[in-house]
Amino acid sequence: MLTVRYFAGARAAADGTSSEPATAGNLDELIQLLTDRHGERLALVLKAASFLVDGLTCHDRTAPLPTGATIDVLPPFAGG
Repeated sequence: MLTVRYFAGARAAADGTSSEPATAGNLDELIQLLTDRHGERLALVLKAASFLVDGLTCHDRTAPLPTGATIDVLPPFAGG
């Protein structure tokens, strides 16, 4: 089981959900699961989002996710 935490625009696109449990083997699977749960609005955010897996940036969306990991969904932020 994973914990998915949403920040800023990702939280808004997930209907105000701040965190939720999920089960997925990698980020590609997780993105599909979250899109199925929350719809196209979140799917658009997820396409541009960065993901932290237990606090570390993950660029390989096919890498296995550790059991019990916390996944932070960070949409692009405005400003500098």
